[in-house]
Amino acid sequence: MATYNHLSTKTEIIAGFTTFFTMAYIIFIQPDMLALTGMDKKALIAVTCLVSGIITIFVGIIGKVPIAMAPGLGLNSFFTYTLVLGQKIPWQTALGIVFLSGFLFFILTIVGLRKKLIEALPKSMIYAITVGIGIFISFIGLKNLGLVVSNEATIVSLGKFNPTVLIGIGGLILAISLEAFRIKGALLISIVTSTIVALVFGYTPLPEKIISTNIDLLPIAFKLDIISALKWSLIGPIFSLMFIAMFDGIGTLVGCYNKMGKMDDKSGTSGINRILALDAFGSMFGALMGTSTTTAYIESATGIEAGGRTGKTAIVTGLLFLSGLLFIPVIGIVPPYATAPALIIVGLFMTREIVNIDFTNLEEGFPAFITILMIAFSFSISTGLALGFISYTLLKLIKLRFNELNITLLIITLLCILFLIV
Repeated sequence: MATYNHLSTKTEIIAGFTTFFTMAYIIFIQPDMLALTGMDKKALIAVTCLVSGIITIFVGIIGKVPIAMAPGLGLNSFFTYTLVLGQKIPWQTALGIVFLSGFLFFILTIVGLRKKLIEALPKSMIYAITVGIGIFISFIGLKNLGLVVSNEATIVSLGKFNPTVLIGIGGLILAISLEAFRIKGALLISIVTSTIVALVFGYTPLPEKIISTNIDLLPIAFKLDIISALKWSLIGPIFSLMFIAMFDGIGTLVGCYNKMGKMDDKSGTSGINRILALDAFGSMFGALMGTSTTTAYIESATGIEAGGRTGKTAIVTGLLFLSGLLFIPVIGIVPPYATAPALIIVGLFMTREIVNIDFTNLEEGFPAFITILMIAFSFSISTGLALGFISYTLLKLIKLRFNELNITLLIITLLCILFLIV
């Protein structure tokens, strides 16, 4: 197995920049989405940069791998639309849920139960959750773009093609074109270009200043309410968030380790466990600071393709995230319709997993279909996940396939039933 000790620092720096530019869109999207809950947007920008930077640097120093972490897209939509806007949970309590889910994830990883838990769950359901969240995120993107609007008669309908919608559509065309040509940083380029166009035509205000050292985290930092999150009625959301974070993290890390050629290495599995523990720690730290669940980013693979093989790459990426703290005034003027194309395209990437679901087998296909359908149309990831697991177990019982059920799946199904009726 080749070693990476002699890689040039220049290569690692280039790889770190590459990873940052392909995932920097989260700096703009995260504050926009969480601000819908009533949280302070400027503080959210600062916390997004701070948490992403610190956790990614930790991954570089402790994990010694070129993998970056930041608040996850599907996870932030769960926080905003399912917990706060959907279930009317105060954002402080929602942060408590994020902390507890991260703590459970950390414990399961440390004691070695994480692998057994994943193996106990049907693969079709894991893929369905990813696809459902992808469609959910894309729908939010269409809504933020103004291309889809509410309609009393038809629930939703096509929006009007006003100037801001046209700017957003232009950004979407630019983003998908750049992605088609495999241009690194396509989503970031789209966001910046759309914002500049909006500035030129006066649809978004000029920033008061370009650089600012006035960083205020107090409106959201250390405001989490763990006590209020310790309710029986919130067990479902806590476990849902933990499962989503776990599936997301494992899938990303396996993909990145394969690209590095480390999965054949004896240290591969232990390395992933160590990074997953950091992932869980990042979620707890993020909740303390005032943001939603963090996760490893598949965009890290672009840095690996650029030659990144060690923790130096992650350290460079982390430092670039921290540098974003200086540009909060500029980041704050980016409008939702400029970030909407990134949501739509990331949703597209997530729906690719649908090819792994066997819809010809109704016992696997129907629960997966219900999961995807209900995540998107109930506007609740928890509801879709709950109905999916319940229907999966019910079909197995009807078919008398008791050997295909296990105690873990039965417990999850019971928790899902309680979540829906309590």
